[in-house]
Amino acid sequence: MGERNATFCATFVDELARAGVTDAVVCPGSRSTPMALALAADARLRVHVHHDERAGAFLALGLGLAAGRPAAVLTTSGTAAVELHPAVVEAHHARVPLLALTADRPAELRDVGAPQTIDQTRLFGSAVRWFADAGPPDGSDPSTWRSLVARAVLEASGTGGAPPGPVQVNLPFREPLVGVAGPLPDGRPAGRPWLRRPGGDGSPCAADVDALAAAVAGRRVLVVAGGAVGDPAAVLAASDRLRWPVVADPRSGCRVPGEQVVAHADAVLRHPGRAEALRPEVVLRLGPPPASKVLARWLAGLDAWQVGVDAWGGVFDPEGVLDSLVVAEPGALLADVAAAVGDGAPDGWLRSWATADASAASAIGEALAGRDGTTEPGVARNVLAALPDGASLVVSSSMPVRDLEWYGVPREGVRVLANRGANGIDGVVSTAVGVALATGGPTAVLVGDVAFLHDVNALLGLVQRPVDLTVVVVDNRGGGIFSFLPQATALPRHRFEQLFGTPHDVELAPLAAAHGLLTLEAHDADGVAQAVQASVAAGGVRLVVARTDRAENVAVHDELHAAVATALDAG
Repeated sequence: MGERNATFCATFVDELARAGVTDAVVCPGSRSTPMALALAADARLRVHVHHDERAGAFLALGLGLAAGRPAAVLTTSGTAAVELHPAVVEAHHARVPLLALTADRPAELRDVGAPQTIDQTRLFGSAVRWFADAGPPDGSDPSTWRSLVARAVLEASGTGGAPPGPVQVNLPFREPLVGVAGPLPDGRPAGRPWLRRPGGDGSPCAADVDALAAAVAGRRVLVVAGGAVGDPAAVLAASDRLRWPVVADPRSGCRVPGEQVVAHADAVLRHPGRAEALRPEVVLRLGPPPASKVLARWLAGLDAWQVGVDAWGGVFDPEGVLDSLVVAEPGALLADVAAAVGDGAPDGWLRSWATADASAASAIGEALAGRDGTTEPGVARNVLAALPDGASLVVSSSMPVRDLEWYGVPREGVRVLANRGANGIDGVVSTAVGVALATGGPTAVLVGDVAFLHDVNALLGLVQRPVDLTVVVVDNRGGGIFSFLPQATALPRHRFEQLFGTPHDVELAPLAAAHGLLTLEAHDADGVAQAVQASVAAGGVRLVVARTDRAENVAVHDELHAAVATALDAG
């Protein structure tokens, strides 16, 4: 039986490598021994060992997020497998390829009180693209082993018209768990994967291009680029030719310097007069939406034709206002439309947006420059600005992703990523570790203190990993985003702090030091930039802590909104 387990697992890993998988996260355990040994023995895969299954799963998610191909995460049986669930849910909603390999006890040990044994069948429900229970290798036909693995990789990769996402392969093993592999069943010639499925290239159909071209010609069109856009340069080239403003989420790749790029829509649209004057006739919504509720509510209230564009046909329409959906890669669609349209937007349409955005940018910059100490909008701006070209920035949900979206200055050269599928704050640092491993370049992650504490096990063994990672923590001693919600004023102060503010009184520097990390303290805007630059220059892993006050942070945001309103009134 030991030889059979080892042979099955060696075949499994060989097929993973043939299918293009390059990384596996292994979480220690007994029942997963045969697969762990096979992964470690194959030099074509990088193996990242992690003590904590939840953090390890998010590390694998970060690898897939950055590289666009699935990484595997292996656990033993029982609650260890359950720990993968948060990352699986995020991978499902964010359309990130992920292979969840859950070792298991065989069927005869289930429901009889055997230790570390639960029902792992379809453990993650509808969150996975595909589920397979391999069964113990002693009862399976070796001729089917390769097709199982190839199918799992294909389903996770999203080829054939379905979006990428997580796949669970359940792997029951009988003892003995240690053995020597025998001859492997033959694979395809020349190292090819067992299965290859052609996928669409995202090209739009001619009928969609013609219909859209007729609808947008000569009209006031607004492009909202959210999430990741496959070809940002094509989106910007088309919008430049047709004089269309582009509200660009930092994650889209479209937020670079340019007249058509709108970086401060949230601030501009808080001004009733400008919000009314800037109403479009057509809205092209590319991919998942930005975080701004102000933008979302404004879009929902428009009397405009709104078109969702997504390469996988995803429907991102919580307000229920889309009139049409086009399944195509956004850049390819806009390039074809631009070639087919004779007339761009009316004179003055792009200029009206560009002028408003420039006024907002100037007002925000001046207001932040006039403040002493550290502000959370300033931290987001300065972290992005301080990173070198070729770096990656992972941004946590809650306030960091909003501060970067609302106040970040457009720039080229930095890739912005975030776990915005389910919008959770767990696993953010672990995701950044995966991104750093996948890219091999300097990476920063911007998190709040609660998100950092949620994922403190990401620090386990981190100093030993070959990554250049700067962890920037905005430490406001609790849940800062709740201070912006009605609960902050509707409840007595003590009740709000108990249930929402949740002060933790954890000193982050000693916590980081326990894991071998050096902490740099930043006390003002320049200090944040200098600390990030010093960390990147030194390489390795460092923590940067910027302390802020939750109540003052609300006031800072109010001041910035007021400064923008004043600037727009003056203009």
